[in-house]
Amino acid sequence: MPAELRHRSENPPVRTVGLLLTDGFALMSYASIVEPYRAANVLAGRELYRWRHISIDGNPVRASNGASILADQAVGEALSCDMLFVFAGGEPARFTHRPTFTWLRRIAAMGTTIAGISGGPFLMARAGLLDGYRATIHWDHMPSFMDSFRDLTIEPGLYVIDRRRVTCAGGTAGLDLAIEFIAREQGHALASQVSEWFIRTEARGADRPQRLNLRERYGVTDDRVVRALALMESSVEDPLTAGTLASSVGVSLRQLERLFATQLQTNIGRCYAAIRLEVAHDLLHKTGMSVTDVAVATGFRSGSYFARAYRSHFGEPPSATRRSR
Repeated sequence: MPAELRHRSENPPVRTVGLLLTDGFALMSYASIVEPYRAANVLAGRELYRWRHISIDGNPVRASNGASILADQAVGEALSCDMLFVFAGGEPARFTHRPTFTWLRRIAAMGTTIAGISGGPFLMARAGLLDGYRATIHWDHMPSFMDSFRDLTIEPGLYVIDRRRVTCAGGTAGLDLAIEFIAREQGHALASQVSEWFIRTEARGADRPQRLNLRERYGVTDDRVVRALALMESSVEDPLTAGTLASSVGVSLRQLERLFATQLQTNIGRCYAAIRLEVAHDLLHKTGMSVTDVAVATGFRSGSYFARAYRSHFGEPPSATRRSR
């Protein structure tokens, strides 16, 4: 056993972790947090961490895949822990259980570190716990999060640790966050063992991106196409002309069209429209923006043209997507 691990594992205090689960939470996000702590106990040969599950009413909580987790207690009951993780998935923007927000504020007032995972930062923000703090959230929740909390400082990385407020994108990013805390609390040696236990051979820092880069996401190899796609994604509200895109990446319009046909099997116009429509779909589904505002935000100056293009792409009008929220 490494000397650092022997020294650190002599008499470290047992840390209690609270796990607040709401219906529809992602099991991957939950496992990515709790499993590293379990592994730390096993590898250290003693209990370093213990945890308690909390649900809204004390009943079992159903994950998004249908699995259920038993709760040890309900929201509102006394809880003494070093850190409380808040897990929420599905549609966290619709979570409006006021007693939970009150309870979270009470736990935070005791000096407990609160960590929101996946959609969990939504609950923290609703409780007012992120005012004045930096935060992140899963990229899928980002549009509605930014629309709902426009005064927050929101970052795109895997996780953010800002004093006693922690936010994490969820998924496998929870593994990086949990191992970061194990390193801080138990030392690098044990954290490295936990990392290897889960076949995590490369550490990912807090500021690493949540999504694949454009080259991987679109499956393209030509740098000029990658640069053009980046310009498209960053210019949704005010779309660039095809000619501007071509000159910006240093090729003629005819050459860029050929590259798009070869690399993406489509043309510039259809690709750009698809990018803008996907953004429109997210805004309709995850924010309170009106159909008209979404059309403008994605560069469609004509509402009727937007509706036709949207129906053609998704098989339903924008109003149907809005109603399904």
